[in-house]
Amino acid sequence: MFRSLYSKLAAVLTGLFCLVGLAIIVVTMFSTDMYQKEVNQRLNSKLADHIVAERLLMQDNRVNQEALEDIFHMLMVINPSIEIYLLDTAGTILAFSAAPERVKRKHVDLGPVRNLLEGRATIPVSGDDPRSLGGKKVFTAARIPEQGELQGYLYVILGGETYDSVVQKLKASYILQLSSWMIFASLLFALVAGLVLFASLTGRLKRLAKAMDAFRSGAGQAQIKFLPQKSGHRADEIDRLGSTFTQMAARIEDQMEQLQRADATRRELIANVSHDLRTPLATLQGYIETLLLKEDSLGPEERRSYLQTAIKHCERLSKLVSELLELAKLESSDIQVEREPFNLSELTHDVVQKFQLKAGEKQISLTTKIEKDLPFVDADIGLIERVLENLIENAIQNTPPDGAICLMLTPQNEDISIQVSDTGCGIAAEELAHIFNRFYQLDKSRKSEQGHCGLGLAITKKILELHDRPINVASALGSGTTFSFQLPVHSSV
Repeated sequence: MFRSLYSKLAAVLTGLFCLVGLAIIVVTMFSTDMYQKEVNQRLNSKLADHIVAERLLMQDNRVNQEALEDIFHMLMVINPSIEIYLLDTAGTILAFSAAPERVKRKHVDLGPVRNLLEGRATIPVSGDDPRSLGGKKVFTAARIPEQGELQGYLYVILGGETYDSVVQKLKASYILQLSSWMIFASLLFALVAGLVLFASLTGRLKRLAKAMDAFRSGAGQAQIKFLPQKSGHRADEIDRLGSTFTQMAARIEDQMEQLQRADATRRELIANVSHDLRTPLATLQGYIETLLLKEDSLGPEERRSYLQTAIKHCERLSKLVSELLELAKLESSDIQVEREPFNLSELTHDVVQKFQLKAGEKQISLTTKIEKDLPFVDADIGLIERVLENLIENAIQNTPPDGAICLMLTPQNEDISIQVSDTGCGIAAEELAHIFNRFYQLDKSRKSEQGHCGLGLAITKKILELHDRPINVASALGSGTTFSFQLPVHSSV
């Protein structure tokens, strides 16, 4: 029954309001009673003194019955709620105005009487009720002197039986009942308002808990109904909690997707690496076994051809391993970009000169178009050199004989634009988004012929990402491909 937060809060609030209501009733009744007693005692505080001053109640230690009867009769007519008792110096009741069968006590404690007369007590002061063995009533009292000697006390009960019956009637009166109902209605309204408020607060928490449970059970972020969130100064703790959970869920989901993509990439990488390593190894093994089996029958030229082929595949295998290690270092952030100003024109000339021989073997024209007096760029010279080498090598591999490759440097605002263009077969539009993936081959049937590992463009993109620079590609089938990127101009400031 009390498993939910709302039920617990509702039970606690209901119990609290019941206790508060009971406390209010008790305190109100007690305060009202004490107030009535205090008012009654203060208003009649001199009544006993007036009676003693007006009539001689005792003389020679004897009760003046005639004077007492006159006073009893007069006071009963004026105020029937008053009861008069005549006490001796020890507190013994000598005479009284009540019916004899109603008086239960023969003695009254004089302690409260003396405290009242001497002003040592705080009003209201209660004394013994002669009509009740254990009851207490407010009173007034006065000393009865004779020739300077104390003869006794006049003890006046201000709230007798008649007073009690009237009080009971007042407690059952319309005004008191109305006040009680008003208190009850106020408490009930406050209770209902509190329950509604708790329902509003716990309802938001309940929706958030359901969202958490749904997320824990594997539901996607898009399937989870989150709390309506407020922003700015209007947001409370629940809003901030809901917002934090939303952000956390989105981050966890993104991380899960990244892990899934990374796992898929890892599996693909392992498969591709296994294939690319197995192919040259198998070829290398085949040529070496052939050399061993036909050692006596092979001529020098055949033996030389076999060895050159084996070396070619060894070089291919070595290149694949080197590129794999390089890409792994780049992706693991083991390589730190060390930016420095350098002359991009000179670096471009050096890289182009390095590939002139290879391009000439394929009868490909490798040229540059560099504007004069280009400013220095700010980048990692070693990594940018690797980018240029990969782009030129990729262009040579995909450009047919009698084709052309051009490397162009042009200023563009605060950057230097680098373009590597070729007149190759081009790339289909649907394949442009995949050419920077590891081991991606446009024409997988030419892979063994060209010795292309499929990692050069992936390494190029990663290097430029470390420089916070994108690489762009534009291509059309039959007209060639252009790769371009930009490097920032070095600022002397």
